[in-house]
Amino acid sequence: MNSIPTLETRRLVLRGPEPEDYPNFKATFTSYRARFMGGPLNPYESWMLYAAEIGHWQIRGYGMWMIHDKATDKTLGMAGGWMPAKWPEREIAWVIWPDAAGHGYALEAVHAARRYFYRERGWETAVSYIDPKNLDSIRLAERLGAKKDHEAATIDGNDAVYRHPAPAQLDGSQLAHGIEMEIGHYADPLFKPKGWALD
Repeated sequence: MNSIPTLETRRLVLRGPEPEDYPNFKATFTSYRARFMGGPLNPYESWMLYAAEIGHWQIRGYGMWMIHDKATDKTLGMAGGWMPAKWPEREIAWVIWPDAAGHGYALEAVHAARRYFYRERGWETAVSYIDPKNLDSIRLAERLGAKKDHEAATIDGNDAVYRHPAPAQLDGSQLAHGIEMEIGHYADPLFKPKGWALD
């Protein structure tokens, strides 16, 4: 099997999915939290999807990392690259477990994953396919600088396509500095975000 790189951020460690991580994945994907990702799934469908998460790394050479809390090693969700058969383009995707939402973990993890794909894998573009009703994910995509691409092919006509800024647009930009600043706020133990929880 190809070696899966490990990414580290201020608060997180992103590692390849392991069998022992499955219970948290199953709990999320068999719950209402998965309603924008084809769920809730039954236990068999959840197991098959998790097997696909692991196999994706072998088939494509990239995939979704499991997000771990650096201090406790607890899993918080997943983020990374995703392109099943017949997907129009490579996607940057994420999911945060329900009890970990609202702490900026998705922002921090996706920012690191996108930077890896751009700098280490040479990606020049990426999209995120988002259910139009999934307002939390739309807000996150927009905070990452992604914009709705009305010309891009969708998966099934029911999803919105958000295109991420190209590497040249992102490197050293005000947007990149803003993302780093926001991650810094979330990392500050005294920071208490107001309003709706955003990831």
